[in-house]
Amino acid sequence: MKPIWYFIGIILMIFGFLITVTGIYEYVNPPDRQTVLSNIHPSIWWGTLMILVGILFYIKNKNVVVRE
Repeated sequence: MKPIWYFIGIILMIFGFLITVTGIYEYVNPPDRQTVLSNIHPSIWWGTLMILVGILFYIKNKNVVVRE
């Protein structure tokens, strides 16, 4: 049985990937209405951070086995 942090790492990687891809798409095709912080592209930064944290959680917990 795997710990919950293993699955949280996988979920963070998936969501981070989706957010990063959306940020790259918005960078290439900017929306008509701009937000206040759109010039720093927060979705790219946030998505990348989520991917890195997800990889960290995944690596730290991939070999851990929970025994009851």
